[in-house]
Order: sequence, then structure tokens, then C-alpha cells
Amino acid sequence: MAAAPVLVQAGIQVAQADTTDISKLKRVKQKMVAPPAAPVHEQVASGGPKIIEVRLVVEEKQIEIDGDGTKMWAMTFNGSVPAPMIVCHQDDYVEVTLVNPESNTLEHNIDLHAATGSLGGGGLTHVMPGEEAVLRFKATKAGVFCYHCAPGGVMIPLHCVSGMAGTIMVLPRNGLTDANGKSIKYDKVWHIGEQDYYIPKDKDGNFKSYNDVADSMSDTLEVMRDFVPTHVVIGGAAFAYTGDNSLTAKVGETVLITHMQANNPTQPHLIGGHGDYVWPTGSFQDAPQTGLETYWVAGGSAGAMVYTFRQPGLYVYLNHNLIKAVMGGAAAHIKVEGEWNDDLMTQIRKPGPIST
Repeated sequence: MAAAPVLVQAGIQVAQADTTDISKLKRVKQKMVAPPAAPVHEQVASGGPKIIEVRLVVEEKQIEIDGDGTKMWAMTFNGSVPAPMIVCHQDDYVEVTLVNPESNTLEHNIDLHAATGSLGGGGLTHVMPGEEAVLRFKATKAGVFCYHCAPGGVMIPLHCVSGMAGTIMVLPRNGLTDANGKSIKYDKVWHIGEQDYYIPKDKDGNFKSYNDVADSMSDTLEVMRDFVPTHVVIGGAAFAYTGDNSLTAKVGETVLITHMQANNPTQPHLIGGHGDYVWPTGSFQDAPQTGLETYWVAGGSAGAMVYTFRQPGLYVYLNHNLIKAVMGGAAAHIKVEGEWNDDLMTQIRKPGPIST
């Protein structure tokens, strides 16, 4: 691939358009999968840049968001909250087909924080029901990034807090590395999406339900103006990744955990472990921090951590604002299989009467 020529304007270097022949690049159709899974991908890129084809279909649907049967009209990409993860490598081109079926009621678009220009693609992808648009952008920055719907005005926050946000991961072409350039490999990826909801209540204090998404908009906007969410969840619903839906791993497995929040800051924490390597801002172009217990993710962004599980048992992954985790629902369980290591932790005495 030829280097882009450079002009000098008013003393500032300005890169001209790349001379890449897009028509000659290999095309790869990426199969979208429901979170917390990530699509199949290479950790180290083979060959030169590719065009990664992604299809996202907007679905307006009613979902249940807690164990009490509370329902809301969600706006989704491909039917899931959070939206599916997109994975590519730096210098790849991502070609997104955004489809808004006739069965929907609202206008939608997509703002990809990994993209450069025209509102992250938001200015070029406005689709009404019955329309689709295709956007291609070059992934110039390596890291994990948020993407979300942003139709304009109050519809921007409304669509975000209604579930329309996901993560795009742009890996360095040579894969992840530590501060010394040593390769960091992982066995699996968990795409964690945290979501704040604002559900209206009736005069008796009960959560209301609506016939469709348009019917719920006015009341939801009123709740949003108080800036206090009724639910803060991981995986689309309170405690979605617990019980039979718990995340699973084995002792010795290394997991890359990405964490995205489109609207509010959050502080991911793994109870019983630490971030061996952490990119709090999501930038894989920067050296990772190490050994962190908790880290901040700014609203409208994503962070990432790599951890190798060392002990079996139950772990809890949560937003360490414990009110949001325990009372809001922003917590997940991880069940880890393997042999216990007494050197790392052991119970000296079981609970019992106080010894004298």
C-alpha cells in the first residue's frame, strides 16, 4: 500500500487521500454474534488491510429488564442490548450496512467512535423505516470504541439509553502487547455493555408499560431530565449474566474483557481478581497499565482488561458503584473451574464461636 502524499498548508502537514485501490482488497463478511460473545477474529492480522463487511439491522422491540417483570421498548442493533461487537485491525476498512426495516417507527443512524469524519458516520447513515445505507470507513486508531445511534437532538440520548450502543474493537495489526512490546494473547473475549435505563412510573409508583416505542418517548424523556436512572445493568437486564447465564472460564484461561458505556461513566471491577493488563481509555496504541483493581471508563467510551484466572470458584464482575451494582443490576457472575491453590488463598478456621 503506497504512503499517502503530504501537502504543507500554512506550515501544517496535511495528508492527502490514500492511494489504496479499494477494489483490490480482500472482503471478509463478519458474522455478528450476541453479546457477551465476540465475532471470530484473528488476534494478529494476516496479510494486508481488508474490508470487513458488517450488517446491522435496527430492531425496535419490547424487552424485560429486571426480575420484577419491568418491560421497556428497546431500540437495538441486531436485536441485542448491548449491540454486537465489531472487530477489525488497524488500517482495515469497515463497511457497515445499516438497515431500518419498515416495521420500525423511528429514524435511526450510527455514530462509530472509531471512525473519522461526518459525525463518526452519523451524518451519512440516517435511515427512515424501509431504508438502508452503506458506510465505509478506515480504522486508523487501535483500541476499543463505543458506537451508538445518534439521530439528532433529544433523540440522541433517548436512543442511547434505550439500548442502541455497542463496541467496535480495532486491534493492532501485530496484536496486543505490553509496555515492553511482548505479545499478549487471550483465549476468549467477553464484550460487556453497561446500560442505564429511565423507566416511567405511574401515580402509584409502578413502572409503566407502553404499546410501542413512540408511545413511551414523551414519558421517558421526562424521567431522563432528572438524570437519575431507574436501572443500571450489564447485559441488557439486571443481573443478566448470573445463574444459568453466568460467564464461564477455567483456571489458566486468559480473557480479554471489554467494557462499554455510551452515556455514563463507570468503574469496572473484578471481585477476586485484578486487571493483569488494563487500557482504561481503550487505546491499544498506549502501553497498558498493570495490576489494577478498578478502573474508570468515561461515558461514551470503552475500556479493556486482560486477566488470567488463577483460582476456581465464583467471581463477580461489576460496576464498583455498589449502589448501581447491587440495587441497579450492574453485576455479572463468572464461574471458574479448576484446582484450588492454597498458596493464593486458604481458610485457616471456619466461622464458629470466638476462641478465648
